[in-house]
Amino acid sequence: MPVHAFTMQLKPGFEKEYKRRHDLIWPELQKLLNDSGIETYHIFLDESSLKLFAFQQLKEGHTTAALPEDPIVKKWWAYMADIMETNADHSPVEIPLNEVFELQKE
Repeated sequence: MPVHAFTMQLKPGFEKEYKRRHDLIWPELQKLLNDSGIETYHIFLDESSLKLFAFQQLKEGHTTAALPEDPIVKKWWAYMADIMETNADHSPVEIPLNEVFELQKE
């Protein structure tokens, strides 16, 4: 199963707000993510650095490459821009992570 992992940066003081907004994720965004082939999506917070670690498992043959062009995603980015480090287009500053180890059940 393909994996997409990356980090993002939360602004200080917005830990609870970030979680609150994700607890109330828009149904249309959730449907879009599911329809794009994301099987699971986890985001973890390192409270000491406010670094967010995101991990997505994708269905075979799927990619998240088209998501940045979707109006729903762009609207979500604008909604989140006040609490995260973002690029000029409001997309989160995302640093891809390379997999260096995997353990699978035999």
